[in-house]
Amino acid sequence: MADLGAILTAIVTPFDDDLRVDEDAFVELVRHLCAHGSDGVVVCGTTGEAPTLADDEHLRLIELAVQERPEGATVVAGTGSNDTHHACVMTARATELGVDAVLSVTPYYNKPNRRGLRRHFEEVARATDRPVILYNIPARTALDMPNDVLAELAQIERVDFVKQANNANLAPVDGLGVYAGNDDILARTLDIGGVGGICVASHIVGEDMRRMVDEPEERASIDAALRGVFDAMAVTTNPIPVKAALNMLGHRVGGLRLPLVEADEQEQAAIRGALEQYGLLKTAQA
Repeated sequence: MADLGAILTAIVTPFDDDLRVDEDAFVELVRHLCAHGSDGVVVCGTTGEAPTLADDEHLRLIELAVQERPEGATVVAGTGSNDTHHACVMTARATELGVDAVLSVTPYYNKPNRRGLRRHFEEVARATDRPVILYNIPARTALDMPNDVLAELAQIERVDFVKQANNANLAPVDGLGVYAGNDDILARTLDIGGVGGICVASHIVGEDMRRMVDEPEERASIDAALRGVFDAMAVTTNPIPVKAALNMLGHRVGGLRLPLVEADEQEQAAIRGALEQYGLLKTAQA
C-alpha cells in the first residue's frame, strides 16, 4: 500500500471576479498548504467544486498541481463520476498527468446495486496503475457503501484506500487504508489505526491537524480545541464556509459557481467568530 501522506487537503478551486479558474492563486495555495501541515492535496474533489468544472479546467488543475507541487508533496486527483466511462477517461488522463492516486466517488443519482458498484470500480481500477481511493459520502450521493461492501471492493487490484465520510461507518476495513472524510472524525480515525484524513479545515489549521498525527498523546486536546473551527466549516454546504474563511484570512480564492452561493451575513459571522476565537484573524491582520 502506497504512503500518500496523513493530512491531505481537499483544495478549493480559486476563481477570479468572472468566476474563471485563477491558476496563479491555485498554485500559491498548493504551496501554502504544503508548507503548513499538508502532506499533499486532493484536486477537483467536492471542495474543489468539481461538478461545475469543465473537463479541460479539471485536467488543467491536476496538471498544475503535479507540476508546481513542492518536492515530496502528494497529488490525488478527484476523477469520479456517475458515468463509468467518464470516470475511466478522467482517471486515465489524470494518470498520464502524473498523479500519485485517484479519488473515485460512489456513483451518484443512478444508485447502482452491489454488483454494479463492483463493476464500476473494477473498470476505474483498470484505467490506472495508481492507487484508487474509494469515496463514501452518502449525504451527497444517496448511496452508502457499508463496510462489508468496502471489504469486497478492496479485493480489486489497486483499490487500496477509502475516504470515509459516513461517520456511522467509521471502522477498520480489511484491505483498505481508511482516511477520515470529515474533519470531526480525524482523531477517531487515527485512533483506530486509519492512515489520516482528507480534510477541509486543514486549509486554515493544517499545522494543528498535522500535530494530531505526530503527537498522539495530545490528539484529544487538539481535537477538542479545533471543534469550533470544525463546526464553522460545516455551518453551511462545503466549500462555502472554507472559501469565506480563506478570503477573510487574505487568501485569494474568490467566489463560488452556481448553484453554490456565498455565505450570508449570519454564516459569515459564525465563521469570523470561530476564526477570531482561535486567534487566526488576529494573526492574519498583524
